[in-house]
Amino acid sequence: MSRVCQATEVEPGFLDQRKRSGEEFWHVLHVKSRQEKILSGMLEGMGIDCYVPLHREVTYHGQRKVLVERPLFPGYAFLWGSVDDAFAADRTSRVANLIRVEEQDRLEWELRNVDRALCGDAPLVPCPRLREGTRVIVLSGPFRGLEGLVNRRTRDARLVLQVEMLGSAMSLEIEESLLMTLD
Repeated sequence: MSRVCQATEVEPGFLDQRKRSGEEFWHVLHVKSRQEKILSGMLEGMGIDCYVPLHREVTYHGQRKVLVERPLFPGYAFLWGSVDDAFAADRTSRVANLIRVEEQDRLEWELRNVDRALCGDAPLVPCPRLREGTRVIVLSGPFRGLEGLVNRRTRDARLVLQVEMLGSAMSLEIEESLLMTLD
């Protein structure tokens, strides 16, 4: 089944249920403009697993305040399945390009971190990708187990979660006392 990760409606352990076999692995779909959620729904109907992390944003239409869910990585969806599943997604006319994932373990680790942050209702903010930083793990609280990079230390640290393959990063503010440095 396809699964759109939302800050409040996440199926616990969705990413943990993925068991890599000789046939199934991650594919990155570069999706046509504003087609991420539509593609996810279509793939769900076809019985293909798809992960589209969403975050909530407040927008204003005149004086009306509206809460909308937008893709965390606009233009991308993550498909779990076989090569045939990826080609089936491509035939929907909503995919611009299929991107091969060389480092399956790394992508899966990065997606799990993003998923943990979204499940904890983290206010993620787009930020520049870090080339260097101190690798840390969150020890307690709603983001326990989350790993990422901290570039500079202030009263509240900014934890950066990266998806290297997309050249994209998100950050969240977290109290420094909750972090432990990893070697």
